[in-house]
Amino acid sequence: MWGKTFRYLYDFGDAWEHSVKIQGIAPADPNIGYPRLLDATVMQPPEDSGGPWGYAEKLEALADPAHEYHEEALDALGDDHDPNAQPNIDMIHASFAALAKKWAPRTRKAN
Repeated sequence: MWGKTFRYLYDFGDAWEHSVKIQGIAPADPNIGYPRLLDATVMQPPEDSGGPWGYAEKLEALADPAHEYHEEALDALGDDHDPNAQPNIDMIHASFAALAKKWAPRTRKAN
């Protein structure tokens, strides 16, 4: 199977790096909005969670009620946070559609 992978740095301050794999390119379908996400492996961490290392520390504290920072992790992540939950692809597509609408070229009215 054909595939190219690229990485990009999402947040320079916290060094969040993402890997994106393009598995194929198909002709555009006029009934589908683009860009289009087909799959994602894990949920994104919440904003300002301290970068990969800070997030890992919060997950460790969240999993251990005796951890000295457990309450802080609960406040930051919530008691129902599941880093292994599957992302809601439909919600991501809705976000893409909202961005596409926002960024769409506007037609000018004739004077």
